[in-house]
Amino acid sequence: QAQLVESGGGLVQPGGSLTLSCAVSGYTLDSYAIGWFRQAPGKEREGISCINTDDGSTRYADSVKGRFTISRDNAKNTVYLQMNSRKPKDTAVYYCAAGRGYMFVSTWLFQRKYEYWGQGTQVTVSS
Repeated sequence: QAQLVESGGGLVQPGGSLTLSCAVSGYTLDSYAIGWFRQAPGKEREGISCINTDDGSTRYADSVKGRFTISRDNAKNTVYLQMNSRKPKDTAVYYCAAGRGYMFVSTWLFQRKYEYWGQGTQVTVSS
């Protein structure tokens, strides 16, 4: 069974940068797509980015496009989410998730397509 562990969360000032890591164990990274989701207080969990680890194609929500970058290191079985120009509205618990199959532009946001989830890491943007 696949296991995912997020790390790198914490407190960052507005405009600052932070990089989250998602370490994957139990399977090889190129077997699954990896998505990043977040849940802000009082709000539903939303998708923010995804990477298809077989061809490296990426997806981004409009709210983070141009500010966040997802990448992978297959040798380390780890996916990263670099977050720049942080805003207070980015405060949330961030989760990574793994799903079989290719994540198309029309399907990557569907949370039911992701079988395995990490426990989440808190990111707070505040001065």
